[in-house]
Amino acid sequence: MRMTFEEIYKEYAAKIYRLCMAYVNDSDVAKDLTQDTFASVWQNLGTFRNESGIGTWVYRIATNKCLRSIEQTSRARRTELPAQLAEPHDEPTHSDEMIARLYACIAGLEEVERIIISLELEDVPQAEIAAIVGISEGNVRIKIHRIKSKLEKKLKEYE
Repeated sequence: MRMTFEEIYKEYAAKIYRLCMAYVNDSDVAKDLTQDTFASVWQNLGTFRNESGIGTWVYRIATNKCLRSIEQTSRARRTELPAQLAEPHDEPTHSDEMIARLYACIAGLEEVERIIISLELEDVPQAEIAAIVGISEGNVRIKIHRIKSKLEKKLKEYE
């Protein structure tokens, strides 16, 4: 059974947003990347060949969009300085701070590690993660364990 675009969007939009947040750690950019992902899904849905699961396909599109965005941003940062600093906002809550720290720690991981842990946090099956990343399922399990250890260590450094 083939899913409609609306069904795909309802099923994956929040998950793709969180995946994008793990990459860029910026809500506005993550929203833009999510929108770009679903624009690509819309444009290419007719060419989807069901060789992989629809979720795997959508995650691959999002991952590619995120990686391109990071690459473009890193090039732009080399040449631009901020014109003005942002005004401080209301004090964030403790849980907001913890989530921000977690996203910051995830953003500090290597690209493949970010993909793997972001998909794991979205409860994507490890077999599907293996297909998205292109490694064995056993290797995914090992990497997830190592990534969690890295994140625990980084979070302890914040405290």
